[in-house]
Amino acid sequence: MDIEFLFLALGLAALFAGFVDSIVGGGGLIQLPALFTAFPQAAPATLFGTNKLASVIGTGSAAIQYSRRVAIPWRVAGPGALAALVGSWYGAKAVAYLDPAILRPLILVLLVLVAIYTFVRKGLGSVSVEPEHGWRSVLLALAIGGSIGFYDGFFGPGTGSFLIFLFIRLLGMDFLRASVSAKILNVATNAAAIAFFVGNVELMWKLAAVMAACNLTGAILGSRMALKHGVGFVRKMFLGVVVVLIARLSYDTFLR
Repeated sequence: MDIEFLFLALGLAALFAGFVDSIVGGGGLIQLPALFTAFPQAAPATLFGTNKLASVIGTGSAAIQYSRRVAIPWRVAGPGALAALVGSWYGAKAVAYLDPAILRPLILVLLVLVAIYTFVRKGLGSVSVEPEHGWRSVLLALAIGGSIGFYDGFFGPGTGSFLIFLFIRLLGMDFLRASVSAKILNVATNAAAIAFFVGNVELMWKLAAVMAACNLTGAILGSRMALKHGVGFVRKMFLGVVVVLIARLSYDTFLR
């Protein structure tokens, strides 16, 4: 395949991934399969690391865009990000010892439950019902950050969606507040995974740079659209991404 066409195709995939990921997460659902299709013989760790390099700038940009219009609950987002950073490092390290595919059936079940719960609870995340964040909230944020951070470093699909759902369900945020909080944690998980991969895996730096620029463009467009259309739009996008994730994991689990 011509290298220019390959870069163009992967750049477009990164653009769309950045757009979706900036709103509700799930960009890896687009970007990772594109990389595996383009480089079927490459080591999975190389592609995972390249994907993280291409995503982290877009995720950081989305967090900045949201923070200009939505107050970041640093009381929980800060500790959660720290726990996510540590969890993601050890998750990336665990890839060398365990096959991430062993998680696929469990993640599929969890995503189905998340989709059903969100669909049935029409008012979920429509308004913020956050308490004054004390130590209970901090401990919950640490638990969410550590566990989902490990998952993101180890496997990844649906990380943003799980973070958003847990911030809404356990910490009472609305979809926009949950989304910006999820972006803060996602920056931490991506940074930790990159730190591990850079020192241990050969990465595709030129391709990652092109995809990062495209991912950044998509992230700016997506975050602006989310802020313009509000909570209802983000909720619909969230359900749509979760349904696509379920379909993808179902195919990988039962049909591949």
